[in-house]
Amino acid sequence: MLDTPGVYVQEIPSGSAPIAGVATSNTAFIGVLGQGPLGRATRVTSWGEFERVFGGLHPGCETSYAVRNYFLNGGNIAFVVRASNGATPASVLLPPNNAGLTLAASSPGTWGNNLRIGVARAGGGATSFDLLVRLYRGNDVMREESYSGLSANSTHLRYVTRVLAAESQLVTVSAHANGNLPNATQSGGADVTTLDGLRQLAAAALAAMSTQGADGTLPGDTDAWQNLAVNALGAGIDALDAIVPDVFNLMCLPDLSVLGHARRAVAAQVYQRAYAYCERHFAFLIVDPLEGTTRANILEWTGALGGTIRRNAALYFPKLTAPDPLNPTQNRNFAASGAAAGIIARTDATRGVWKAPAGTAAGVAGGRPVDVMTDPQQGPLNVQGINVIRTFPVYNTVVWGARTLDGADALASEWKYVPVRRLALYIENSLLRGLQWVVFEPNDEPLWASVRLNVTGFMSQLHRQGAFQGASARDAFLVKCDGETTTQADINLGILNIYVGFAPVRPAEFVMLRIQQRLQTTN
Repeated sequence: MLDTPGVYVQEIPSGSAPIAGVATSNTAFIGVLGQGPLGRATRVTSWGEFERVFGGLHPGCETSYAVRNYFLNGGNIAFVVRASNGATPASVLLPPNNAGLTLAASSPGTWGNNLRIGVARAGGGATSFDLLVRLYRGNDVMREESYSGLSANSTHLRYVTRVLAAESQLVTVSAHANGNLPNATQSGGADVTTLDGLRQLAAAALAAMSTQGADGTLPGDTDAWQNLAVNALGAGIDALDAIVPDVFNLMCLPDLSVLGHARRAVAAQVYQRAYAYCERHFAFLIVDPLEGTTRANILEWTGALGGTIRRNAALYFPKLTAPDPLNPTQNRNFAASGAAAGIIARTDATRGVWKAPAGTAAGVAGGRPVDVMTDPQQGPLNVQGINVIRTFPVYNTVVWGARTLDGADALASEWKYVPVRRLALYIENSLLRGLQWVVFEPNDEPLWASVRLNVTGFMSQLHRQGAFQGASARDAFLVKCDGETTTQADINLGILNIYVGFAPVRPAEFVMLRIQQRLQTTN
């Protein structure tokens, strides 16, 4: 109520809720790894972070090489899921053996066999102890953790089980008799009393893991891996449910590439499950050729994938080869999906999701194609929607194709090209997340006007950035949300219909040069 004459200020909501675009190139990697948390999607943003969490390269784990190639080629964010493959953790029981402290490696695998443990206690009447945990490679210390003032009493703030669970990335307490302190490490017949004293000891003086860890079944062209792949990788895919509200945009399953061509039905089964998951989450699947896949039989592989894996997927052929970083004197073949995902991320960052991740700017780092092709050899693959990795003079190794698996010429699909499909997924996911506020609002003209305002603003920004054809906005996209799209029957059912259309920029896949000879005339 206004009682006094004067000027009053009233804030009125604008009704504008700007729509922010989602990420475009966060990549999910699901596969067997030698170290790290099992069955949980872990966000990593660099190769160094991957080494700390998952142990870096492992000679028997194809996914570790794919993640390396992802970051090497420009990848930024990865969600890594370590699939369960029967691996077991290393552990050690610290004396007194009848009621001591059992420490286990924080995750299964042979990596934990290189852990060494030291205990320091300040005299026989001590009520607390210090702990030193080291991870060795040979005689070199790769990583160290130390903890002081630990208690054996479960009611204490520094209770060892609670502290290690919260802070340690190397070990966890798998068993402990409450109240029993572990014995101190011995040096020269005497107890070590300080952490500094423990640090001066050689690896042999510290407690080794008495129960050795195992890596389980590693990827390979074997019955054991074939039988494991379906369930283990399938469960790994489902683990991505937990990353909400984060979003992933690309998915790679590099471990499937080690299966031989004869096992394509098993690999296809996993890819079909992955593709269905990607479709539900507006994501794009990158498919690898199997071991033994050649130009002569690659259509057998794409045929095994079935007609369901198409518009939200792309296949990159052939594999890459390069000296193995773990054994530089020997070459190793790599699945191409990791490098392809990195190039997609790099292209998105520099040009936008609407730019084809191919061409002379799509240089591949970390490998060259195992099959060096010419134009006539690539031609039959290109018209079947298979993206080829080529090597050219000056440009070196590049991705020379940008088609989805729906991109065969015979299909004449509107989703023929990778950038067009990924742009559509980006728009769909961004609008889905950006319009959540609309739910339960009154379904009438004020709401429709607000929706038109916000969606138009989002699409206009994309148009200004070069995502659409057309000189003007009306030629580039349309947004319709009114009484025509949402009838009274829809309103009665609680439905709001929003129509969004756009004119994508398709890549110049074939550049035609028309040359005419001009004849000189004389007067």
